[in-house]
Amino acid sequence: MTEFILPRKASAQDPLRLAVLISGSGSGMQALLHHQAKGCAHRTVIVISNKSGVKGLDRATSLGVPTLVIEVDNRIKDLGERREAHEHRLLSALDLHEVEAVILSGYMRVLSPLFVRDWKGRLLNIHPSLLPKYPGAHAHRDALADGAEVTGCTVHLVDEGVDSGPILAQAEVEVLDTDDEDSLSERVRAIEHEIYPATIDAFATGEINAPDPRAD
Repeated sequence: MTEFILPRKASAQDPLRLAVLISGSGSGMQALLHHQAKGCAHRTVIVISNKSGVKGLDRATSLGVPTLVIEVDNRIKDLGERREAHEHRLLSALDLHEVEAVILSGYMRVLSPLFVRDWKGRLLNIHPSLLPKYPGAHAHRDALADGAEVTGCTVHLVDEGVDSGPILAQAEVEVLDTDDEDSLSERVRAIEHEIYPATIDAFATGEINAPDPRAD
């Protein structure tokens, strides 16, 4: 497996250039943009969605951040070719906007190993569970089905697997007897909006070290 190569150490005077990838409402992206507006060592230069018409695009525009929609071309029948074509367009956009790190925020596509290898160490995600518990798309449902008393969220570097990269930060949320997926999701989301920007701060300023490749 390829090594994690972290970005340069940035500062408020020379912030790290971020792309935020979304697929829906963009509430986490919005929280990040509000955080950046107060001054920090990173700024979002482009918000990219794989779906048109989502609320996150309007939220980014209202805060003065450029947006771009890169949808999957369903005219391409072969799934592998379709995915490759989509990711090539995404890579071109990142290059065009001189992006230095990619932030996944509710981005509902699994990026291929070929994409990840180009950005490994500069690609972050937040997942709504205390990984390695409950990976995948249904973390809240899985936590409730398991009878978990505590869940939370995890910020991690993305590797070639799914929700399997090195953990950078975690925060816990109590699971209440009255919780359903919606109520649990709402409380976890609130803590996500705090921990993700704070972790990106540490990431941008070099307070996070590259994982030891011998641990792969």
